[in-house]
Amino acid sequence: MEYLPKDDRYSRMTYRKCGNSGINLPLISLGLWHNFGGVDDFGTCREIIRSAFDSGITHFDLANNYGPPPGTAESNFGKILGKDLAPYRDELIISTKAGYLMWPGPYGDHGSRKYLLASLDQSLKRMGLEYVDIFYSHRYDSETPLEETMGALAQAVKSGKALYAGISNYPPDQTADAARILSELGTPCLIHQVKFSMFVREPENELSRVLRKKMIGCIAFSPLAQGLLTDRYLKGIPADSRAGKPHGFLKTAQITPELLEVVRKLDKTAQSFGITLAELALNWVKSHDFITSVLVGVSSKQQLDTNLRILNLPDFSPEQMSMINSCLPEAT
Repeated sequence: MEYLPKDDRYSRMTYRKCGNSGINLPLISLGLWHNFGGVDDFGTCREIIRSAFDSGITHFDLANNYGPPPGTAESNFGKILGKDLAPYRDELIISTKAGYLMWPGPYGDHGSRKYLLASLDQSLKRMGLEYVDIFYSHRYDSETPLEETMGALAQAVKSGKALYAGISNYPPDQTADAARILSELGTPCLIHQVKFSMFVREPENELSRVLRKKMIGCIAFSPLAQGLLTDRYLKGIPADSRAGKPHGFLKTAQITPELLEVVRKLDKTAQSFGITLAELALNWVKSHDFITSVLVGVSSKQQLDTNLRILNLPDFSPEQMSMINSCLPEAT
């Protein structure tokens, strides 16, 4: 049956301006880091992506190595795009990245011009696209001159294979330098993608100041700490959770008694607010003024619907943020 998106999809979503650009991103974006690879159920992937677009999510975030196996998240997304979303390509922001190990040998990793541009060509082929909207350098590489890495991003934009350049996982000083170089090359840095949650608070400090000064948008990934900031682990490790999967990035050793004690305190705080722990965690992230979009990863339509509930929550007040932060370790 032909897919027809919901007519009211854009009234369902909140959009925020991304840095000093004409781009507005949905407050919630969908990340395909987990649950969209070759080991996952294609029908479920398709259902999630359709539901996301029906909900006004226009931004779909990928990387060359997402899977597993690496590359299969892009391949699956390309199939779903071709089956369902191709008529709506101009309504979508599709992003991908390169920077981590993708193929053997010295040219399949890190930040060289050779690797980034070759990877982008491969990503476009897997997704069946002529261009992506955002192409990221996935991590800072101290072994490659920053001018080379940023030059590759600028070349991707000038060649028409990407519309905007972004960076991910860059420290504050290197973020400022990357933004300066890109500006000099006539390709401003649109966005920084960074790990940010109640358990990873470093971006609150120096990085946020750099992003404000340089007028760069920010999208937060792992806002739920790969599920730790939900009720999934309060009573143990479910077999179908990220920690329960052999190919997951979250390991059982990370779920310590001390961490669970913090999670339980946060859960009690959430209950006092009349919301779930996941809602507390997501709303805490979106309540920071330097955040453009919150990048969520889900394994079912039901999880996506749960995350979307934060659209109806106002940002936390300073008093509420102080109450939540009192449960957390100090940001460094």
